[in-house]
Amino acid sequence: MPFLEKQGDVFIWYLGTEGEVDSEARFSPDWLSSAHAILDEVEQSEGPAALVTTATGKFFSNGLDLEYILPRLDQLDTYLDSVHEIFHRLVQFPVPTVAAIQGHAFGAGAMLATAHDFRVMRSDRGFYCLPEVTLQMPFTPSMTALITSRLPGQTALEAMSTGRRFGGADALTAGIVDQTETGEDLLAAAVARVAPLAALRGPNLGGIKAGIHADLLVALAAKTTGTRIGG
Repeated sequence: MPFLEKQGDVFIWYLGTEGEVDSEARFSPDWLSSAHAILDEVEQSEGPAALVTTATGKFFSNGLDLEYILPRLDQLDTYLDSVHEIFHRLVQFPVPTVAAIQGHAFGAGAMLATAHDFRVMRSDRGFYCLPEVTLQMPFTPSMTALITSRLPGQTALEAMSTGRRFGGADALTAGIVDQTETGEDLLAAAVARVAPLAALRGPNLGGIKAGIHADLLVALAAKTTGTRIGG
């Protein structure tokens, strides 16, 4: 399950299981509940605060837990709404946020990174990829709104319609991430980027984000209906 550490005023949210180097950090119901608990802890803290989201090993996050949901397709829309809820919360989170993408960020895992204020990606390993088109999986309207509102238009088109895998340098050029660093420097760079903003945390910051992303938040809050997986 996800776990939390702290460096000064910066909370570090690790998406995978502590001690499990190559956790895929897939969004099982238990993982989603744990993620909310971590965000609750950060939000309820006192004093300056910022958030860096990262993982360890090969994966940042592989997104949807297909092993869980494929046998339960009658619950698919409800499950997707629970995923959208995490995105909704992060987009307007009243704390400065940065995703430190140290490994592969695929599908909803890439969308999770996209929901942060800023993104720093490892330059020498890992891909940002939206593979839904190759998997015969649709994007929900909420997912489409997140991607198209947070990425440059042509980048969103290419990422969504081709399933291209963007390495760090390509992701920086395409406007997916704001910065790249080597693996050994990634976490420190992400902390350094967001730490000076920690004093800004609070309802005013959350309100500003909510205003910036007003249309996106409406789309993320909408209920999902009729989603199907397959050709």
